[in-house]
Amino acid sequence: MFHPKIIFRIIGLLLYVEAIFLLGCVPVALYYDEPVMRPLLISIASMVGVGSLFTYLCNGTERNISRKDGYIVVTLCWIIFSLFGSLPYMLTGYIPTFTDAFYETMSGFSTTGATILQDIEALPKSLLFWRMMTHWVGGLGIIFFTVAIFPIFGLSDIHLFAAESVGPMRAKLHPRISVTARWILTIYVGLTLIATVSYHFAGMGWFDSLCHSMSTIATGGFSTKQESIAAFNSPQIEYVTTLFMFLSGINMSLLYLFIFKFRFKELLRDTEAKTYTSIVLIFTIVISIGLYVTTSADAELSFRTALFQVVSIQTTTGFATANYVVWVPILWLSLCALMFFGACSGSTSGAMKCVRISILFKVMMNEFKRIVHPNAVIPVRMAGKVVPTSVQSAILAYTVIYIFLLIIGLVVNMGFGLDFLDSFGLSVASVGNVGPALGHYGPMDSFATLPCFVKWFSAFQMLVGRLEFFAVLLLLTPVFWKKR
Repeated sequence: MFHPKIIFRIIGLLLYVEAIFLLGCVPVALYYDEPVMRPLLISIASMVGVGSLFTYLCNGTERNISRKDGYIVVTLCWIIFSLFGSLPYMLTGYIPTFTDAFYETMSGFSTTGATILQDIEALPKSLLFWRMMTHWVGGLGIIFFTVAIFPIFGLSDIHLFAAESVGPMRAKLHPRISVTARWILTIYVGLTLIATVSYHFAGMGWFDSLCHSMSTIATGGFSTKQESIAAFNSPQIEYVTTLFMFLSGINMSLLYLFIFKFRFKELLRDTEAKTYTSIVLIFTIVISIGLYVTTSADAELSFRTALFQVVSIQTTTGFATANYVVWVPILWLSLCALMFFGACSGSTSGAMKCVRISILFKVMMNEFKRIVHPNAVIPVRMAGKVVPTSVQSAILAYTVIYIFLLIIGLVVNMGFGLDFLDSFGLSVASVGNVGPALGHYGPMDSFATLPCFVKWFSAFQMLVGRLEFFAVLLLLTPVFWKKR
């Protein structure tokens, strides 16, 4: 059962929220005396106008929504946010084409971090701030922010929250969703502020510090510099970035328990956090040795370069201090493997997440045991708890869809003239919300030269990857639209 009036009323209210976030760019434009006030105000007025139209036409409807309504709202709001979020780029003329503006905005909200800009530093600071704002809002989720700050959905916000939440197993800090959202938002804002101050003391100006902190904590990867973090040429900044990327890859609920509840053992005992840390350490050691042997870098530079790139790719942030595509193949192939892993569930990172990798590995090992002992009952456990069969099935389905979308992306990209390495890298980076890809679309390159259709398909992959497939793809199935 669908409720169109409820759906469009919520979309209208969400457009008010987007207008509020865009309004934050106005003081930046005023402070730096930039000639972009008119386009910004027109963009804000468009959001408010359409939002007002939706809420007026759908006024008086009940607030309770169904589960199906929740999935429709979540998918539509991410698309509509990206559509209206494209307006500042187009109206100012810095990204004149709709395709490129939508691609940049979807890349921002999905925290992918791939950009079509070839001269980022030519943008006004207000537009740079808007790019970072799309990351920061998209990092936790559009609905998440709305539930945390504006509890306008009443008791039905559970359906919206569930449709947008990612990860196979979700921790609940409080019986009320809005309270849980506010607690996690407190961690998110706190990390952003601490990162901003840390960046400044490491050598960045205040504007760059704030922008990079929003991008880092959201594990997005947009930068105010064309050469990303490498442009600052500062070991201190690189270590600060690495630290906050790593922290942002940890489950936000665990960070809350660790910081506010002093439950240190929760973090130390968490199987996924240990897997995440182990992967970072192993790949950093291997790539550090590889760089030390195959390049002229000394031991410290090899370690710092490897650690930064490993954490950046593992958390799907996408910052870069080196052009890894020119490394020996085994090294960039190692980073390519990390694009599949991702960090922890409940974090702002993309890709498969360590918990799914761990469960898949345990399911595989259990199958070997069952072949030897066919009558044995061998449950899959995580942190001492049995993983329900329903969760195992959902993870297997997720993995199949993940691979299927990668293959479709590979075929589409090659069909439009990209070679195998470019096509594969682009597909992996888009579905996993990683950002930088391989080949001609590495960490120091722009995606501007992609064919128009490939940009649209890549944006679609970013969306389904960010919402972890089911929320979007469910709308494409006939069973979803049946009345019963």
